[in-house]
Amino acid sequence: MGYGKNNMNLSSKIEKLLIKASTSYPQDRINAFKKALGEETNENAIWALELMLKNAEITNKNKSPLCDDTGIPHVFIELGKNRNISFESFEDIKKGIANGFKNLPGRPMAVKGNDIERIEQSNGLYDESEKVFSPSFLIDSINDEEFSDNIKIHLLLLGGGPEIRAKTYRVFHKKNYRNVLNVAIERCKENLNLLGCTPSIPAVGIGRTQFEANSLLLKSLVYGNLDNQSEFENYITDELNKTNIGPMGLGGKTTAIGSFVKIGPQRASGVRILASRPCCFVEPRVGNIKI
Repeated sequence: MGYGKNNMNLSSKIEKLLIKASTSYPQDRINAFKKALGEETNENAIWALELMLKNAEITNKNKSPLCDDTGIPHVFIELGKNRNISFESFEDIKKGIANGFKNLPGRPMAVKGNDIERIEQSNGLYDESEKVFSPSFLIDSINDEEFSDNIKIHLLLLGGGPEIRAKTYRVFHKKNYRNVLNVAIERCKENLNLLGCTPSIPAVGIGRTQFEANSLLLKSLVYGNLDNQSEFENYITDELNKTNIGPMGLGGKTTAIGSFVKIGPQRASGVRILASRPCCFVEPRVGNIKI
């Protein structure tokens, strides 16, 4: 069963999804900020956290972006066993993303020119924010009978600051999972002062290849929930909150308000492939629809 014309226009749904993801915090994020405010004792940190919540209220009301960096759109599609998706649907998703950036509006970030000119940024930028295209889509199956007749589309908007400080590397596990997580923690400690936009929600994927580890990282952003944190996620958050970096680097207990970790299959080896991304306080910006 494919996605047919009887359904509401897909591009319109994606457009609305992009705008919502860019202009509003999910409830678990609001809960995490309020919890942090209740535990924070540093006056500068309290001031920063209150401003962040105020920013969320204003942007949601005005439908303006949470951050000037409106991000690069990434699409993750999950298919139920009775569903498929057509070429036209992919084009509708791309059209919806373009219209979403145009009507948000997004920040013009697309670089003009041939391969060399784009790398060097020597030919300037497009004025139109809708020229920011999505990378290739990530597609997977839904192994759940409840969703066998559905397609899930997840849209993520990934900002430049966290991407610059993200990294994928091999880690020798030495038969202790904390040896792997500690590498991600140390990488975050090195970069969160430089990021500036703390508190962070670090995202981590652990797999067998670099592609798989980064795919798992994206899935952790899609399905992560700050109201329900695992042992791994609590460990990362607790260790980062010992650094006294705090919100916006102003000090305090709140360097991270949570973490998202996704662990996939592993190969028989002493090495694990780890992808980590120190998300800023407006991320992850995620929208989800089911069709």
